[in-house]
Amino acid sequence: MAMQKIDETFSQSPQIGIKDIREIADAGFKGIVCARLDNEDQGQPLFAEIAKEAERLGLKAYHIPVSGRPTVKQITHFEQAKQDAGGPILGYCRSGGRAGSLYAATSSQSI
Repeated sequence: MAMQKIDETFSQSPQIGIKDIREIADAGFKGIVCARLDNEDQGQPLFAEIAKEAERLGLKAYHIPVSGRPTVKQITHFEQAKQDAGGPILGYCRSGGRAGSLYAATSSQSI
């Protein structure tokens, strides 16, 4: 799994699979944010499948699908997820870019 640590509170990743969630939990993450629309690609796990396994392993899961630039509503939802998770989160999408843009938007607002 290719995780890129941005800081102590956030890492980003390309698409994760069900089998990756144990590794994510073991790495100390408290939440997962999916910035990807369901059914973007054939064979992509649905968010509900990811969320079910994440919750089984004690992780909070948030679905904030982004297509293009994040909206104010999506940025606000991401900020709430960061606060609610209670620790580091992993954001993912197809490449990790949209998840990273959500984080960058919330980080620049708090500076």
